[in-house]
Amino acid sequence: MCQWCMKHGAGGKWYMNAKNYSNELADSLLAREYLTEQWRNFENIYIRKIMGFSSIDLGYKLQMPIIGKLLKWNAEKMIHSDSKNRKAVRGDGHFGQVIPLEDAKVILGNLAAEPIIENYCMCRWMQRGIKECCCINFGQLSGVIEKLPRFIPQNLQYKISREEAIERIEKHNKRGYIASVWFQPVPYINAICSCENPECGGMRLRSDFGLHTVYKSEYAIKVNPDKCQACGMCVQKCQFGSLKLVPSLKRVIVDPMKCWGCGICRHACKHDALEIVPRESIPGLRGIY
Repeated sequence: MCQWCMKHGAGGKWYMNAKNYSNELADSLLAREYLTEQWRNFENIYIRKIMGFSSIDLGYKLQMPIIGKLLKWNAEKMIHSDSKNRKAVRGDGHFGQVIPLEDAKVILGNLAAEPIIENYCMCRWMQRGIKECCCINFGQLSGVIEKLPRFIPQNLQYKISREEAIERIEKHNKRGYIASVWFQPVPYINAICSCENPECGGMRLRSDFGLHTVYKSEYAIKVNPDKCQACGMCVQKCQFGSLKLVPSLKRVIVDPMKCWGCGICRHACKHDALEIVPRESIPGLRGIY
C-alpha cells in the first residue's frame, strides 16, 4: 500500500489520515451521488463488463496470454480509479485493506464520521442468501444506506454510538470475522466490514482472479517459540493457511507470504504466543501487500 499511503496517508497509513473521513472531502468527490448509485446497484458490481467482456468465466479469460493481461490491467484501473469520470455502478475507485482489531477501534473511536450504522453484509447475502448484520458504515454512506430497506435490519438497533461500534467490531473479530476498511470512492473512507474468506467479495476476487480489490494489512503475525504450546488452535482459526503445526519442533510456524495480518488467530491462543508486527519488519515482506 506504499503508493496509497504516500498519496492519501500524509506519509503514514492511508486509513489513519483524518482527512480521508471528512464530509468536506466527501462533498468534493460528490460522494453522496456516487454512493447512491453504487449501493442501489450493489449486486451488479460483480457482473460488470471489462473491455466489453462479461465477467462470466472471467478466470478463464484472464488466463489468455494477451487478452488476459489487458483485462487485468483494465480491471485494476477501474478498481483503483480516482478519475472524475469513474462509474459508481461498476464500483470504480472502490477497494479496501485488511486491518487488525487495534486499528479498527482507533478508526471507530476517533476518525469515522458520524452517523454510524451497522447493516447487513451484502457479501453473505449474495454468496449464501443469509442476512447477517456485521458491516459498520459511517459518514455519508450511512445516510445513503438508510434509504435502501434491503440493507437495514428490521429487528435490531442499527444506529449505533462509537462505543457500541467498538463493542460490535470486537465481537465480530473474536468470532473470526476479518476487519477491512474501504474507499468508496478513493480516497473517501466510510466503512469497516467484518467478513470471512472466501465469502468476502473483495477477497474472492483477489484469490480467484488475482485482482487487488483488497490488500493485506500493514502487519503480519509472529509466533513466540518460548510461549507456543503446539496446541494448534491458531492453525484452525487462520483462513489463509499461513499457520502450520510442526510436531517435530513442538510449535507453530508462519508462512509470511500467506499471512494477511488480520490478527484473528490471536483469539484462539490461550498462551499469548502470537503477536502482530509491522509487515516491513519481516524480511521479504516489505512492500508486498
